[in-house]
Amino acid sequence: MGSFSHTAGSRTYQFRDLKDLMAKASPARSGDALAGLAATSAEERVAAQMALADLPLRLFLNAPVVPYEDDEVTRLIVDEHDAAAFAPVAHLTVGDLRNWLLGDAADSAALAAVAPGITPEMAAAVSKIMRIQDLVLVARKCRVVTRFRNTIGLAGCMATRLQPNHPTDDATGIAASLLDGLLYGSGDAVIGINPATDNVPQVIKIVSMLDEIIARYAIPTQSCVLTHVTNTIAAIERGAPVDLVFQSIAGTEAANASFGLNLALLDEARQAALSLRRGTVGDNVMYFETGQGSALSANAHHGVDQQTCEARAYAVARKFKPLLVNSVVGFIGPEYLYDGKQIVRAGLEDHFCAKLLGLPMGCDVCYTNHAEADQDDMDVLLTMLGAAGCTFVMGIPGSDDIMLNYQTTSFHDALYARRALGLQPAPEFAAWLRQMAIFTGDERATLAHAMPPSFQRALAQLT
Repeated sequence: MGSFSHTAGSRTYQFRDLKDLMAKASPARSGDALAGLAATSAEERVAAQMALADLPLRLFLNAPVVPYEDDEVTRLIVDEHDAAAFAPVAHLTVGDLRNWLLGDAADSAALAAVAPGITPEMAAAVSKIMRIQDLVLVARKCRVVTRFRNTIGLAGCMATRLQPNHPTDDATGIAASLLDGLLYGSGDAVIGINPATDNVPQVIKIVSMLDEIIARYAIPTQSCVLTHVTNTIAAIERGAPVDLVFQSIAGTEAANASFGLNLALLDEARQAALSLRRGTVGDNVMYFETGQGSALSANAHHGVDQQTCEARAYAVARKFKPLLVNSVVGFIGPEYLYDGKQIVRAGLEDHFCAKLLGLPMGCDVCYTNHAEADQDDMDVLLTMLGAAGCTFVMGIPGSDDIMLNYQTTSFHDALYARRALGLQPAPEFAAWLRQMAIFTGDERATLAHAMPPSFQRALAQLT
């Protein structure tokens, strides 16, 4: 693979290969600087972006950023590329692709048709030359619909993951947070818990409790315990009522190995979940989380910039037809995304790239307490994601996850986004909210003034 260059004024910038060009073209972020991959100046970054814009898309098919023989994610990307889907854009450069994506001809149907032909590296490349408004506009046109017990991703809808984590996995504490979230209309994407004690018996205990609550109140949603995929397989083998299989994934084989997984294991888990036949309106049984910087933190990035590595994780997700995917965008810390500006940009890039590749993409709009970010930054990202058609966001009591110790979005944050942008929950869940008198029956679907009697009884039991 040859080198690339671009002349800016009296200076010619050289880029040794596609990896170097992609890294130098990335908007500034601390992770790439930490890895020694970032542009050394704004001028070099712009030169790289201009050189990248002139690259033919076909080049990406013949120049993998991680060698084919060394990496099963690369083999997945190359071997399952859909040449027929790619054909309508095969003659374009990266810059031409940006123009096409922004044009009226690239409507939801056209974007869905071309998605199997777009590789993660193509998506990452075009995102690097797009403004935030470009990322929002194109992602908004991408429509990805998935189903399990309700329908996720319809136009005009934004779902939420109800995340009632507890630092000791106390059943009463989990139930109280769960009830709080339901009363704000959260939980249509999934009721998902990160267990404080991560072993198979505890997974079975929590998933059984969630199954009982969902069944008792006939809630059209799904549950998930965010444990390692091997624990979930073991729980299924012991008869646990598992809805969704969770796993954190990354964009290289080596990074996934650091998580203790490979593609074969993910396929085994999906088949195990499908065998339970617990979905009522669909069979999307996987839930994946990703995040820029995961490959770098595992020293498994092969010299590829963190945003391109992140996009490659979406090829892994796409393989297994998930119900939900989300980037936990600011969770890894300021070593990878330093401040609110970098977190906002990264969240919108991740959402755009995943939607372009055909994934039901959400975002954990979040930051750690030692990052140069605050809730104002998160409000900006949440609002932009809502405008961009984000599939789902998190709902956590008070925006503060007391088990994982990071800051994210609360139940009332999600309610704000729905109200401000005219968005609704998943239709089956919205109907249940009205049936339970949590939402009023009018078109605005506002919160009812009184707690439903059935929940009053549940609260009395908790206290």
